[in-house]
Amino acid sequence: MAEAHQAVGFQFTVTPDGIDLHLSREVLKHIYLSGVTSWIKRAIRFKNGILTGVYPASPSSWLIAVIAIMSTMYARIDPSLGMIDTIKRTLPYVTVGILQTQTVLSAILFATGLWLSLILMLRYILKALLSYHAWIFESHGKMSFCTKLWLSLVKMFSGRRPLLYSFQASLPRLPVPSVDDTITRYLESVRPLLDDEQYNQMEVVANDFKRDEAPKLQKYLILKSWWATNYVSDWWEEYIYLRGRSPIMVNSNFYAMDLLYVIPTHRQAARAGNVVHAMLQYRRKLERGEHAPLRALGVVPMCSYQMERMFNTTRIPGIETDFVQHLSDRKHLVVYHKGRFFKVWLYYGGRHLWPSELETQFQRILDDTTEPQPGELKLAALTAGNRVPWARARLKYFSQGVNKASLEAIETSAFFLTLDDEEHGYDPDKLRSLDLYAKSVLHGKCYDRWFDKSFTLIAYKNGKLGVNAEHSWADAPIVGHMWEYVLATDCFHLGYTEEGHCKGDINKGLPPTAKLQWDIPLECQEVIEDSYMVAKEIADDVDFHGCLFDEFGKGLIKKSRTSPDAFIQLALQLAQFRDKGEFCLTYEASMTRMFREGRTETVRSCTIESTAFVRAMEDKNTKQSAQRLDLFRKAADKHQNMYRLAMTGSGIDRHLFCLYIMSKYLNIDSPFLKQVLSEPWRLSTSQTPQQQLNMVDINKFPRYVGAGGGFGPVADDGYGVSYIIVGENLITFHISSKFSSPETDSYRFGQNIRQAMLDIRALFDQNDKKEM
Repeated sequence: MAEAHQAVGFQFTVTPDGIDLHLSREVLKHIYLSGVTSWIKRAIRFKNGILTGVYPASPSSWLIAVIAIMSTMYARIDPSLGMIDTIKRTLPYVTVGILQTQTVLSAILFATGLWLSLILMLRYILKALLSYHAWIFESHGKMSFCTKLWLSLVKMFSGRRPLLYSFQASLPRLPVPSVDDTITRYLESVRPLLDDEQYNQMEVVANDFKRDEAPKLQKYLILKSWWATNYVSDWWEEYIYLRGRSPIMVNSNFYAMDLLYVIPTHRQAARAGNVVHAMLQYRRKLERGEHAPLRALGVVPMCSYQMERMFNTTRIPGIETDFVQHLSDRKHLVVYHKGRFFKVWLYYGGRHLWPSELETQFQRILDDTTEPQPGELKLAALTAGNRVPWARARLKYFSQGVNKASLEAIETSAFFLTLDDEEHGYDPDKLRSLDLYAKSVLHGKCYDRWFDKSFTLIAYKNGKLGVNAEHSWADAPIVGHMWEYVLATDCFHLGYTEEGHCKGDINKGLPPTAKLQWDIPLECQEVIEDSYMVAKEIADDVDFHGCLFDEFGKGLIKKSRTSPDAFIQLALQLAQFRDKGEFCLTYEASMTRMFREGRTETVRSCTIESTAFVRAMEDKNTKQSAQRLDLFRKAADKHQNMYRLAMTGSGIDRHLFCLYIMSKYLNIDSPFLKQVLSEPWRLSTSQTPQQQLNMVDINKFPRYVGAGGGFGPVADDGYGVSYIIVGENLITFHISSKFSSPETDSYRFGQNIRQAMLDIRALFDQNDKKEM
């Protein structure tokens, strides 16, 4: 242990001549370097905190303001219109000394006040500019003069070299849509799913709500939007995630895969060493706020709030609700291997361990042959089962002694690492390799991932990787941002030796890894086994299919002047109809991160226009491809408009969700809101953003592409579909469902998607031939 390693540096013996002290120079050196590193880190954070606090101005601009005011005073010009003299009269003479000092100090105070006022004015102007969203609704490739002028102004007021959190104070608040608009859009979204009688009934219930309950609920919600930073996000985190009492494994957690075609090294410990070191580099930049903020069009900033809790974060179970525990810089991680938990220190001598040093530590764990302690093997199954038994077990069995110390080591670690004893990854020569890979990353054996950690890094025996992420603290694009940085750093910056080891010397003086100790009584072991059986039943029921669609991709779709996302969503609607013979309520996640603390909104992809297109495709009497293509374009335009509305705060579902929560607080019974919130999403979809950091040139390195990620099915009789558009010629689909449902089959649905994509492309090919 690191504590023990440092303690032996101070040895003493008592002799007749007194106490003979022996100090280890090596340990003293490490203590000194650790202190220096700590103070450097504080200084950098302090500096970056100031830079962020005064953005879009800079500290040097304060000096310019002071010099400018002082210069005008020497020229006997008073730019303050008497305010400097007023400040001078209010300053106590005994405090500041002579009259000249009073004058200088008064001028500095006035200049500082003027400078701060200018900062606030710049932020207000930038916030007003960022509230303009008409640019989103313009046709692709066309930009109005107004939008060009707006972009120029945003660039001008955005300053230079912003840090990660520089724009936070300038981001607008998420607006509350009007009840009339939300109800109108909701009724339009359910119209293709209801017959005339059902729709008329829904219309009556919706109008009753709009007339009776909605006005009061809306007033309180608007009041909340004025007071809270974001009127949705806190309730979304609490009621959608933290108050859920069912297992989070499969039902909430999501996953991300490694590079699709490439394994940089087959040495498990080496791959883990490089990737953990890359994560530490990312964390260091994150804690200092040195990452560049993500910006749409390279100009419009996205909220960075969710990134704060990426590391050193754990979901802590509770009886009624969980809570997210986020800590400051943690210096260790916990590693799981074959039923044992190990604590590994990440620092040595005040610096991060090098990749070669991490490889050494991980190899020691792999070579350790000790057996798990009683109850230790499946201990992590507690995080995979129902939340209440886990919360009670935590209070009863893990609140004191070695169990408390070991659990604290896990929950306070930077993140969790599993050195898996299986081999996974995409192999075109192996049937269902991608399917089994997905299931392993999502749930594993149900006891070899700590599902409560912000994320668990999984290093497989063959060198492949995966990430399992807890959902309450952030959404998939946040994890994707880190994951792409890490994979690019691993492959293109750190690299490996010819033998597949991490580069760099091996420090033989590293302290050994510490095996966590447990004293788990039999009754607790029974609780662990019960949680495992609950989790195993869920995991065994998950049906996955990974579909690599490489017949065409984003490049060809864009040539047809269609949004790739709209193209795919309409293909999913066609596949769904062919799969089940009916339409269903469809969920597509869009982001609202152009607003402060924004997370997601729902795009209801099943529309009147999309169903008309699908029916035309399936109607044998509709033989004219031009007619079908016209319906396709109308449906695609509709989808794009709905996506844009969701991004700009005019979605349907988050507004109705918050009205529902408000009705619960006010004890107002609303049949309309109850019905809306109980409707099942039988097709839940999400697009994984690709190449957010632009660290890898796909054209130059075509095989270094990510496989994306996915999630479990939302409805018992439905599908979960995640897709990632990779480069110009590949789209990867991750499809999930349940074996227990006789209505679903993930492989079948994947084939339906493939055929739907090809059939839609055929419309464009036929149209092109006719035009020729």
